Amino acid sequence: MAAWQGLLEELVRDRRPALIGYAALLSGDRSEAEDLVHDAVVRTFGRPRSFPNVNAADAYVRRAIASAFIDRVRSKRSRLAALPRLVASAAGPEDDAAARLDVRAALLTLPRRERTCVVMRFYDDLRVADIAATLGLSDGAVKRYLSDGIHHLNAELGTAADPYAGDPPTAVVDVIAKGSGR
Repeated sequence: MAAWQGLLEELVRDRRPALIGYAALLSGDRSEAEDLVHDAVVRTFGRPRSFPNVNAADAYVRRAIASAFIDRVRSKRSRLAALPRLVASAAGPEDDAAARLDVRAALLTLPRRERTCVVMRFYDDLRVADIAATLGLSDGAVKRYLSDGIHHLNAELGTAADPYAGDPPTAVVDVIAKGSGR
């Protein structure tokens, strides 16, 4: 078996739930999240690649998930139709589930690029320059998407994070940290 095949098997076996959780933060829908993960893994390993370890492969697949998410053209109607599925899939203690649902619902109200930038910044802990390079945007565009996204999340969640200090609304950090499996 080729080294990349063993790496692929390890990635899917050990990291699939976390990758689906990451994609669900972007899409708001577990079914779409699973599709995003599948597409990203196929794009990544559709041809043999050389990664030094599973962490590098995981990071590459996460960026492929974000790119696939941006590339998908979905109508507002399909996003709204995902909310009942989101409610049904919320897990964990009632308070945590309600908080995750609030944040996920708030993330769904963001335009796709804002949502992707916010998730990459505060879930992946990427710097603005890294987000810009991954998405093919300028640093200024990413900063604008982050600022607009944080302002919008503050309004949706009743928080008061300062978008210029780089702090996300506390609820976003808490929910992402609890839901990440990291």
